[in-house]
Amino acid sequence: MGTSHKKTSREPYKGMQDESTGVIGFLEVILSDFARLESETSTAEDVSQAAYEKFMAESQQDAEVKQAEMEHKTLKKQQTEEALANLKKDLETTQAELQTSLDYYDKLKPQCVDMNLSYEDRVAKRKEEIVALQEALRILSGEDIA
Repeated sequence: MGTSHKKTSREPYKGMQDESTGVIGFLEVILSDFARLESETSTAEDVSQAAYEKFMAESQQDAEVKQAEMEHKTLKKQQTEEALANLKKDLETTQAELQTSLDYYDKLKPQCVDMNLSYEDRVAKRKEEIVALQEALRILSGEDIA
C-alpha cells in the first residue's frame, strides 16, 4: 500500500524563528525607547532642578536685598522723625525766648522813649537817679546817712 507522506525529521525543532525574531526585536525597540525616555526624563529633571535652584538663589538674594533696603529706609525714617521732633522742640524754645524778649522790650520801651523832655530835664533826672542809687549803695553797705 502506500508510502506515508509524512516525513520524520531528525532535526531539532527551532520554533517559529521569524516570529520570535519579530517579538525579540519588538522588545528590544521597547527597551531602547524606555532607555531613551529615561535618559531624556533624567536630563529634563536635571535641567528643571538647576533652573529651580537658580530661581530660588536669585529669589533669596532679591529678598535679602529688599530686606536690607527696608531696614535702611526704616532707620532713615526714624532718624528723620527724631530730627524733626528736635527741630520742633528747638522752634518752640526759640519762640518762647522770642516772646519773652518781646514782652521785656514792651516793658522797657516806655522808659527808653524820650517823653518830650528837654536835654536839661533829662540831665537833671539822671542826676537824681544817680544820687538815689548812691544812697541805696550806702544803705546796703551799712554806712550812716548824714
